[in-house]
Amino acid sequence: MPEVTTAYKPGTPCWVDLMVKDQQAALDFYRDLFGWQGEVGPAEFGGYAVCALNGRPVAGIMAAMAPEGQPEPPNVWTTYLASDDADATARAVTDSGGSIMFPVTEVGTTGRMLVAADPGGAVFGVWQPLDFFGAHVVNEPGALTWNELNTTDPDTAGRFYQQALGLRPAAVEAVPGYVSLEVGGRSVAGMQRLADYLPAGTPPHWMTYFAVDDCDSVVDALVKAGGSVIQPPFDMAAGRMSVVTDPQGAVFAVIAAPGAP
Repeated sequence: MPEVTTAYKPGTPCWVDLMVKDQQAALDFYRDLFGWQGEVGPAEFGGYAVCALNGRPVAGIMAAMAPEGQPEPPNVWTTYLASDDADATARAVTDSGGSIMFPVTEVGTTGRMLVAADPGGAVFGVWQPLDFFGAHVVNEPGALTWNELNTTDPDTAGRFYQQALGLRPAAVEAVPGYVSLEVGGRSVAGMQRLADYLPAGTPPHWMTYFAVDDCDSVVDALVKAGGSVIQPPFDMAAGRMSVVTDPQGAVFAVIAAPGAP
């Protein structure tokens, strides 16, 4: 199993979490779909649940809470990018044309976080690790395997993420229009224009990809559990993938690498 044992380099996606109206229903759904173990957490942390795969943290699930008088937030997966200084990153975000949606906050002794939006409106989180550096398992069925920015303006987004978080954009010659986001010369995320298969009016966003061993069977199980399919399974360079929603409407993708059943 590809285990992560050290902190992620700044700019690298390090964690994902789901904000959803019915937390327990989400915990049950992802347990059945991916084999996650998780339960509602301590009240002092808003009941935040850290979900594990074979005992290793892979993702979080929390209950959505709307401030009094505010509309209910959407059910959504959020990608967190690593930082070694959340305060400095917050300043870099605003200096580079982004905006802070949730200011730098201490999360006990685990780390410091913020939530921001890039110039195109795509929302992402920033995580500065203290006791907790993020996902302990990646690139394994049931775990995070890729994070991808879908945007209306790749050029502006590329400049923003390089200036604010050190992610260097690089064209992928084998896939016209696709951009790799690199840290230290290694591809850690992707970027493309909003895909045609997404519903009309879909705003810029970060897409979370989970690895699976069989894309078609996982999608079938998801539909039987109340989820829905945005893009049916199809073959592409990185494997066989599908874009789906869970029963509460949160969008994510599943992908089986080449050679998987």
